[in-house]
Amino acid sequence: MRIPAHSVCTAIRDDIVAGVHERGSRLTEELLARRYGVSRVPVREALRTLEAEGFVVTRRHAGACVAEPTEQEAADLLEMRALLEPLGAARAAQRRTEAHLKVLRGLVRLGQERARRGTSDDLRSLGGWFHETLAQASGSPALIAMLTQLRHKIAWMYAVEAPADPAESWAEHGAIVDAVARGDSERARAVTALHTERATSAHRLRLGAPRERGERVRNPQHPVNTASPRH
Repeated sequence: MRIPAHSVCTAIRDDIVAGVHERGSRLTEELLARRYGVSRVPVREALRTLEAEGFVVTRRHAGACVAEPTEQEAADLLEMRALLEPLGAARAAQRRTEAHLKVLRGLVRLGQERARRGTSDDLRSLGGWFHETLAQASGSPALIAMLTQLRHKIAWMYAVEAPADPAESWAEHGAIVDAVARGDSERARAVTALHTERATSAHRLRLGAPRERGERVRNPQHPVNTASPRH
């Protein structure tokens, strides 16, 4: 069975974001194919996609390498998110379905409950799911794709501190959902802009040194999960 290139792409991207393939390290087709248990063809296609997304660069005499973004490029990502997430919320207020609202309300209830109990271990993943669903509710494939790519890149470049008051953060999530449910685009935009601004202050740039060129990645065997990728 031929493994889809998008599954290989997702696996390599996830490992880049997680730091398995460090910034500046080489990405050879042979080693990647062995690591993910696939042929070189889907690896080659995946590397082209990741280069277009900005995760990979091609260097003369070195081939494909993990990109090494500058601090300015990282800062630009947060600025772009601050502009696009409020737009997505405004669009969601106009285009959301009842299914979107059901998921968003459920996530808010769960997040608020766990914040009150102090069980915050999975609040970050719940928050990511919330913002992913909010983007989906915008009904704009182009905007969804841009926000998804921003989410991947920001997770790659920044460490995020837990909010000092998780309950307040989830109250903001609740206010966003209320505005979206009422179809109030301007309110949804304004509340999301404030929430994004506050969240941005918790981001700390990762300052990891790249490995020597050509060093092999950890865990040399990592078969690709061929189930439908989430991203």
